[in-house]
Amino acid sequence: MLLFFFMVVTVLRDQQVRVKFSVPDADQVQKLKNQTLITNIYIGRALNPFIGSMPQIQINDAFIHKENLDQAVRQQTASDFRHQSGPAITVLKVDKEVPMGLVTDVKTALRKAQRLKITYIANAGE
Repeated sequence: MLLFFFMVVTVLRDQQVRVKFSVPDADQVQKLKNQTLITNIYIGRALNPFIGSMPQIQINDAFIHKENLDQAVRQQTASDFRHQSGPAITVLKVDKEVPMGLVTDVKTALRKAQRLKITYIANAGE
């Protein structure tokens, strides 16, 4: 019976988060209804101090350099559309200390790859 409880409550992650991010607060927050067509992009400082102190972009389990961002997003889009039907949602999990210029570069790469549904993760503010 105890084993059944842990099987029900345990959530398995398919990606390992390798960046540290503290999401900002927001006034209007909505929960995503369909969470099957989601691609997560993490932007924040790397957990490993040997990588550096600059903000890093993580797609799946790999760090992506800003110069290779267009190619990485196109590869991820091709992979998503092969496995899923319907519009895919890209979720940006961004640290609140990351410069907005880096977020704009990611959004531009997403726009070029026709990933037009973008959602930000935020805490519910007061």
